[in-house]
Amino acid sequence: MITRTERTPMARRLRRQPTEAEALLWHRLRNRQLDGWKFKRQFPIDRFVVDFCCADARLVVELDGGQHGQQTERDAARTEVLSAMGYLVVRFWNHDVLSNVDGVLESIARTIKPHAFDPPHPNPLPDGERESR
Repeated sequence: MITRTERTPMARRLRRQPTEAEALLWHRLRNRQLDGWKFKRQFPIDRFVVDFCCADARLVVELDGGQHGQQTERDAARTEVLSAMGYLVVRFWNHDVLSNVDGVLESIARTIKPHAFDPPHPNPLPDGERESR
């Protein structure tokens, strides 16, 4: 477990050194490419740094490599804490991302739709209702 003071430098380090699966998925999630939803990568939440987060949808996407096969209890505890904070956590194996990124994206999109509100509009106020200066 990392402390709050350690999480931001750790998140920055993880952003500089993505795994192959993280880089591939990020390439397809960034810039609102998935149905207009904004994702952040290596995002600090509480005492964790999650792989991907769509704050508007309260969705966390975690990518698991081979080491996660031995730490299922730790991952379950982490998921439980994030769920208690209102996040839905979905997990994918790195291999699934590398071999079927379109299927992973489709699964994420299907998960967001019933779980979240409509994506935020880029211009939230109708024309004419903005404060004039």
